[in-house]
Amino acid sequence: MGYAGKLKLRLKARELRKKGLSIKEIQRRLDVSRSSVSLWVRDIKLSKKQLEKLYLNKRTGALKGSIVAAMNKVKEREELTQRLTREGRKDVGRLSKRDKFVIGIAMYFAEGDKTDKHVAFSNSDPRSVKFMMNWFREFCKVPEVKFRGSLYLHDNLNEKKAKQFWSELTKIPLSQFTKTYVVKNDPHRLRKTKHPHGVFRVRISDVNLHRKIMGWISGIFKN
Repeated sequence: MGYAGKLKLRLKARELRKKGLSIKEIQRRLDVSRSSVSLWVRDIKLSKKQLEKLYLNKRTGALKGSIVAAMNKVKEREELTQRLTREGRKDVGRLSKRDKFVIGIAMYFAEGDKTDKHVAFSNSDPRSVKFMMNWFREFCKVPEVKFRGSLYLHDNLNEKKAKQFWSELTKIPLSQFTKTYVVKNDPHRLRKTKHPHGVFRVRISDVNLHRKIMGWISGIFKN
C-alpha cells in the first residue's frame, strides 16, 4: 500500500473513532491490523456518553467491569493531579520581589536571545509571556514605546485573532507588532494544534539592557 492509501485509512480510522466506534469495529471496517488502528487513534478521547454506549452490556444494561475500573482509575488520577497541584502551590507560597527577579533571569537564560544585539524573549505559553512582560516592565524599566511584538504562526491559524490575543495579554499595541513569520502547516501530521495562537516574540532594541541581563545571568552562575 502506498503512502496516500495509508494516509487515507488513517484519516478514516480517526473519523470513525471520533464517532465512538470501537477499535475492533474500525479494524473490521477498514480491514487493517488492530495495532495500526490503536496507533492512529490513540490521542482521540471519547466522551463519557460514547464510552458508556461502547461498553454497555446489551444483556444486563450495565457497564462492563473493565470500563468501570478504567473510569475509576481516570477519576483517581484526576483527583491525585488536583491534590498535587494544590500542594505544589502551597509549597511555593507567595513570591517576594527578589524571587520574581531571579525567576525572570532564569527564564530569560532559557528562552531569551543571547546575542549582543537586542533583548528578545519567545514562548507559546501565555503564562510565561505575561510573567516576562511584567518582569521587563518592573525590573528592566523598559519604556512602553520600545516593545515590539511578532508571531511565528502556521498558515492554518488566524493571524488577526492571534495578534489580538497577544496584544491584549502583553498590552503591546498592534501598531508595535512587526511582520508575522508564517510557516506552512503540514496536513499529514495528524495531531492537535499545539500552539493555537502561535509563538509570541517580544523584542527590545537596547544593547545595554541586553548586556545588563547577561551580567545578571553571569551573577546567578557565579553564585
